[in-house]
Amino acid sequence: MRKFVLAALFGTAAGVLLTTQVAGPLLAQDADKPSSVYEQLDLFGDIFERIRSQYVEPVDEKKLIQAAINGMLTSLDPHSGYLPPEEYDAMRVQTKGEFGGLGIEVTQEDGFVKVVSPIDGTPAAEAGIQAGDYITHVNGESVLGLTLDDAVELMRGPVGSEIVVTIARQGTEEPFDVSIIRDTIKIAAAKARVEGDTVVLRISSFTDQTYPDLEAGLKKAIEEAGGLDKINGVVLDLRNNPGGLLTQAIKVSDAFLETGEIVSTRGRNPQDSERFNAGPGDLIGGKPMVVLINGGSASASEIVTGALQDHRRAIVVGTKSFGKGSVQTVVPLKSNGAMRITTARYYTPSGRSIQALGISPDIWVEQPPPPKEAAAEDAAPGSAANFGRSEADLRGAISNDSMTEDEKRVYEEEQKKAEESAKLRLEDYQLAYAIDILKGLSAVRPFEADVAEAQP
Repeated sequence: MRKFVLAALFGTAAGVLLTTQVAGPLLAQDADKPSSVYEQLDLFGDIFERIRSQYVEPVDEKKLIQAAINGMLTSLDPHSGYLPPEEYDAMRVQTKGEFGGLGIEVTQEDGFVKVVSPIDGTPAAEAGIQAGDYITHVNGESVLGLTLDDAVELMRGPVGSEIVVTIARQGTEEPFDVSIIRDTIKIAAAKARVEGDTVVLRISSFTDQTYPDLEAGLKKAIEEAGGLDKINGVVLDLRNNPGGLLTQAIKVSDAFLETGEIVSTRGRNPQDSERFNAGPGDLIGGKPMVVLINGGSASASEIVTGALQDHRRAIVVGTKSFGKGSVQTVVPLKSNGAMRITTARYYTPSGRSIQALGISPDIWVEQPPPPKEAAAEDAAPGSAANFGRSEADLRGAISNDSMTEDEKRVYEEEQKKAEESAKLRLEDYQLAYAIDILKGLSAVRPFEADVAEAQP
């Protein structure tokens, strides 16, 4: 009995000892966690005081704290950062579609500023800045080692003032300088025009004005073409579109989808996940679509492309997109500034994340460099070098008696359209390729309809 009691007491003691050995480190670790954070904050305060009192020159305490906050955010990823009050105000103006600057969307890579894309019709685009360019210097000052916000601040200045940026471009041996005059950037977020029987819808960015511009431009272009039944489809041009508002990307996708998921976002906490679905209504009544993308197509433009591609609503043509698959939330702060922080990844309807991968086109088509003027003239539609002589050019050739005058007129109009299409290939090969796809689809569909009617 005594042995049993001793055994029981020993077992109890061992159990207490075991519990203490397991729980002890966990409790200690939990207790150390806040003290460790406070110690780090004390370290920050100590460094701040030493800089303020011992640095060789007086420092601006406000700027010093802002730089510390920005450094904390930018260490997370390239898209998080602190926005001082003036930058926050500028960002809010920009999303409304009008702001001052050069007209480029930039990111940071390898310590340099990389151009995601120039915005159509802006000083940067007119100066020849291209997607993929690296900005190494601004007015002779190197941007290496600067944060993205600091580099952008260097590029800001009064409207009408000149700025010289040094560009390093792939395929060019030496960096070169580009002079740009700053201007007020007014963005027509969406424009539509008619090319032959095709409506070309160009979206340059996703601002508050994108969907209204798209809806109005599309309606006008369809009326110009003679109605929806007169067009063979729509080319949605998202090349060099750096993105913008998620809400506008969803509206643009919904404009061409009748049903189904457009995009989903997934954050750190499952309850923060969201799904966005299309509602009934297609602005072009199911007409065929081609989406054009390239390496300058990022963020919101990739959301639209991914949705239309996954639903097989459009054929995607061009080159691989930029690959920005994250969502940033702008949080206003007491200082009248804001912090921009990455809060979620977005996923296309099929569940794929394109973060750092981009969207691959269904048909890969490179944009060739623009030909020299002389070469363009030599290969111009209708030139002897391009087509040579035909039967009709031969002296004494007999006439074609199988066509009426009206039929000849229609034939000549078709030939003229073909020549204009060939000319477009010299100006914008990718767009011409997209239009040719829609021509091919319109030629095949009537045949498919005839076959279906002939079936018993």
